[in-house]
Amino acid sequence: MSITLTLKNIPDEVYARLKASAEMHRRSMNSEAIVCLEAVLSPTRLAPAERLARARELRAVLPTKKFLTRDIDSMKRRGRP
Repeated sequence: MSITLTLKNIPDEVYARLKASAEMHRRSMNSEAIVCLEAVLSPTRLAPAERLARARELRAVLPTKKFLTRDIDSMKRRGRP
């Protein structure tokens, strides 16, 4: 079931930032507001074991090539992520 929420007296600066964020993410103001609320209100704390498990999962899908510090610095200078 969807619930409708009306917000009043939103400060101009908050409205402008929400609008800019919505445009940047190509979302409606409504969708952007929902995403922002979810980000703030959803639990984000992970147990250490879960954080380690996620890190291991990420490492498993990364390329096996090892990057040297000089390679990373060179890529940064060229503007590559």
